[in-house]
Amino acid sequence: MNKGVDIIMKINTFKYFAVDACKSLKRNKTLSIASIATVAATLFILGIFMLVIVNVNKGIDEIGSRLEVKVFLKDDITMSEKADLERAIKNTEGFEKAIFETKVQALEKVKKQLGPENQELLEGFEGDNPFPNSFIVTVKKPEYVANVVKNVKDLPGVEKVKDARDIVDKIISFTKTIKWFGFSIFGVLLFVSLFLIGNTIKLTVYSRKKEIGIMKYVGATDWFIRWPFIIEGVIMGIIGSFIATITLYYLYRVVYLKSVQAALMVGLVSPSYIINSIMSEFVLGGIIIGAFGSTVSIRKFLKV
Repeated sequence: MNKGVDIIMKINTFKYFAVDACKSLKRNKTLSIASIATVAATLFILGIFMLVIVNVNKGIDEIGSRLEVKVFLKDDITMSEKADLERAIKNTEGFEKAIFETKVQALEKVKKQLGPENQELLEGFEGDNPFPNSFIVTVKKPEYVANVVKNVKDLPGVEKVKDARDIVDKIISFTKTIKWFGFSIFGVLLFVSLFLIGNTIKLTVYSRKKEIGIMKYVGATDWFIRWPFIIEGVIMGIIGSFIATITLYYLYRVVYLKSVQAALMVGLVSPSYIINSIMSEFVLGGIIIGAFGSTVSIRKFLKV
């Protein structure tokens, strides 16, 4: 019986806190809207950079799955040297598959790439084929390219090794730059969010300074006074997080559909990723921003 009464009292207390927080939001409408907008902008900017990083990483993985290392062979390579080379390639960490391409196959590939209108560029190549035999090696991830190069470059019978590590390194470097830039912008907006939410709470607290003093005088605990303001901050944070999620989803959806229509070589992550993964992080982030801003702001007013 006592437990039931206790639960009802807690529910009524929470209702009191929630109603009080909503009234405060209504009283300070302008500052509340500014706080919500800043939280939304903070999370929206963070979301953009999260999507950029996720898509770049996805692109790197997709490029990596198609990334090839070409091991060009000398014309005078022996069968034994060729077998040793093939064994070294297959024993390399990250190896996926290796295809042997003959001189004739290499020439035919170039012919197809040039098209019928440019075949005169290859006149005379049939009798004196300049293309070497080669192994075309595919690896599981871009970082394994270096292993292949290291294992085969000095083996007998190898003329040259060609890879696309420079492109991969540039993509990885670009990703790191985006990350640092994104975190810097996020840091600035986070500070602005906390500042605005803090000021909204301070304004509310200041207008009720006498009421808080009376509540403390009659024995109300700091947490009893503090909870309505924390809930107010949390409400602002949650509303801001939902606005950020909805805005990000619909804007990204437009970009995604455009990329599908343009048939880009590397596909973007689906817009559902925002709802399934980012939204929960946004809501949690909004709650933390709102609660922290409120807690810090009210602290000095409780020293009555």
